[in-house]
Amino acid sequence: MNYSLDFGAVSFPPLLDGLVVTLQLTAVANLIGIFFGFPLALLIMSRFAAVRLPAMLFVEFFRCTPAIVQIVWFFYCVPMLFDVFLGSITMGILALGFNLMAFNAEAYRAAIQAVPREQLDAGIALGLNPLQRVLYIVFPTALRASIPVLLTNGIVIFQQSALVAIVAVQDLMYEAKTLATETYRPIEIFTVAALIYFAISFPVSQIVSYLERRRQLVTS
Repeated sequence: MNYSLDFGAVSFPPLLDGLVVTLQLTAVANLIGIFFGFPLALLIMSRFAAVRLPAMLFVEFFRCTPAIVQIVWFFYCVPMLFDVFLGSITMGILALGFNLMAFNAEAYRAAIQAVPREQLDAGIALGLNPLQRVLYIVFPTALRASIPVLLTNGIVIFQQSALVAIVAVQDLMYEAKTLATETYRPIEIFTVAALIYFAISFPVSQIVSYLERRRQLVTS
């Protein structure tokens, strides 16, 4: 096999355009996962089965099915079943955001269960109603405790965003695949794409490791 590497064939403008789309998908999906994952966790912990069971079914569906199946389902089944037609990027955001909601809800649930009872008692003593206790005591405490897991889940969804390329969303992976087809240089193109994913994921993973070490020092 006489294959000589030629990274000069890599065209960065389309890859960077795709990276912008990937970051948009990741950012909005993370916002959905962070802010809606918490109320979903509260629903899971409800004492009312009519509230708890649908929320648990939602979480288990997104946790127990492949992300690629979820993305394809959103793109092809939602328009057919519900007559709802949204843009490809919007569909990608919803698929990734709902997936992240399910995983973040479990992280929040564990953090909520770890909220000290003394803090809740203090809120009652201050005259806070249940909603105020959730907003001012439970949510901030659970959010701080969940940050390492939320960041880890954010990295995962950033990497899984590459799956939207199969439904023609022009993200980083889609642009890399198109460029590799045009230049017949898949090794160089996909190596550069992998390095871009790594360059973004690795620093965040180091932040997660730092936060976990710091948390262990504080609790020890």
